[in-house]
Amino acid sequence: MRRIVILLLCMLILPANFLILSAQTPQNRKMNMADYEKRRKEYVTKEAGLTQDEATKYFPLSSELTQKKFKLHRTHRDKVQRIKDNSNISEEEYRKMLEDDVDVKVKEAELDKEYSTKFEKVLSPEKLFKAQQAERDFIQKEVTNFRNEGRSNKRQ
Repeated sequence: MRRIVILLLCMLILPANFLILSAQTPQNRKMNMADYEKRRKEYVTKEAGLTQDEATKYFPLSSELTQKKFKLHRTHRDKVQRIKDNSNISEEEYRKMLEDDVDVKVKEAELDKEYSTKFEKVLSPEKLFKAQQAERDFIQKEVTNFRNEGRSNKRQ
């Protein structure tokens, strides 16, 4: 039951927030990804109480999973954009977009399931839950801070 809850939380929240954070970056404002990753690792390590050894094993898996999900969503967005660029969209093309959307969600769930067993090999269920919760909290804070910075820059 715990595994299912963790899997669902990770599947629903983490990729969406990562994509929102990426999508919110205006062209003239670049996000320092190296700094972001450093702060993310520090925050999650502290909040989840990870040892150095646990962190060394957890973060490469977490980053790998995030990158795979990001690539999956980017491919889907590209397909949707190509169809949207066509001004005369048929019912079949709409159906294809909807089917592709479901396929992306299924593939994302398959990735979460695959990685849940990998994560269980490096962290206890308690620490894994805390790490994933900390990841979500960190992303929410980053999105909020990034949006607030954008608003304050617009006012200047």
